[in-house]
Amino acid sequence: MVFLTLTPVGLSEAIVLANGEFPVWCTADAITESELSVLAAENGTRFVYSVSGPNPTMAMADAIETISEHHPNQCVWIEHAPAP
Repeated sequence: MVFLTLTPVGLSEAIVLANGEFPVWCTADAITESELSVLAAENGTRFVYSVSGPNPTMAMADAIETISEHHPNQCVWIEHAPAP
């Protein structure tokens, strides 16, 4: 199982749920570059892009494909953040 988070709240929740046992990936919207050391300590990876840009569907597909390359045959759990 791999978590893909989109927001800071989702990232915090996924880190707790993953409990260091499962990889946690996040988009650029979920954590700043200056906070990356926290993510690395939690078996986490940060994409350099957001999925809320001009083509979010394509960005999400790219993110899932990249995760699948690094974690083949793993289920990817994706945070669904309600629209503000």
